[in-house]
Amino acid sequence: MSRILVIRLSALGDFFLSFGPFAAIRARHPNDSVTLLTTAPFVSLARAAPWFDEVLVDARPAWFDVLGLVRLRRALRGFDFVYDLQTSGRSSRYFRLAGKPAWSGIAPGCSHPHASPGRDAMHTLERQREQLHTAGVDAFPEPDLSWLLRGDAPAPPRPYALLMPGASPGREEKCWPAAGYGAVAAALEARGLAVAVVGGATEANLAATIRAACPEAIDLTGRTSVAQVARLAAGAACAIGNDTGPMHVAATVGCRVLVLFSSLSDPALTAPRGPRGEWPTILRRADLADLPAADVIAALPTLIG
Repeated sequence: MSRILVIRLSALGDFFLSFGPFAAIRARHPNDSVTLLTTAPFVSLARAAPWFDEVLVDARPAWFDVLGLVRLRRALRGFDFVYDLQTSGRSSRYFRLAGKPAWSGIAPGCSHPHASPGRDAMHTLERQREQLHTAGVDAFPEPDLSWLLRGDAPAPPRPYALLMPGASPGREEKCWPAAGYGAVAAALEARGLAVAVVGGATEANLAATIRAACPEAIDLTGRTSVAQVARLAAGAACAIGNDTGPMHVAATVGCRVLVLFSSLSDPALTAPRGPRGEWPTILRRADLADLPAADVIAALPTLIG
């Protein structure tokens, strides 16, 4: 039995985009021991998933933190093959810490380099698939998500849509103004759909603005785990939101999503994708403040039928 290591450190959207590669690696190594190295926010999800026998936490020690690097080096040693799905400068440096094992990634001198000149112009899904192909992974089964969808979630009592008006901390410029979401919430209610606003506790102010325009909207900010967002999305008619991690969660479980992009990110590279690689509906403006609510409302018939 071989020891296999998969490296995927962050962030939420990227972690969910790696579900397909995780399943493919597990299928390639059915009788081997597969370990994931990730960061603390994703440990509970990874341990619940069916693809890993062990999950290790990367504390991301500073390069001057000698004791931290010694601990990391110890954790990285002894693997027969490593799939680096993070392919960052940091994760590539782990190649040397790991003792230069057989390695799929972009680390200089690694055994299975993904050296495609166009890799930086590829969407994450296609880039990772091509990388794995160069390492001998050719079968990509649709990921089993039953483990993620078991359990409770605070779903509304009638057909509903989700609004995700927030973004990562410090990335507020990626957010469409909450007043626009308020207009969309009212339009969804007029079409017979309940509206639930999902996000972190710090986004309660956005939910308040939405509820001022649509008092029937349900404020779930700060009340859902990542797994519960997945369960909510699996039962929703659609989800509408900014380019943020929870929209990736919704797309991964097959929810029909409309994603609003600014010039700060490129949907061709980072858009949420469905369980079979389906592309979302996308609206993009250089500055989302210039996106009229009428344009989003006009997309609703295509999104929800």
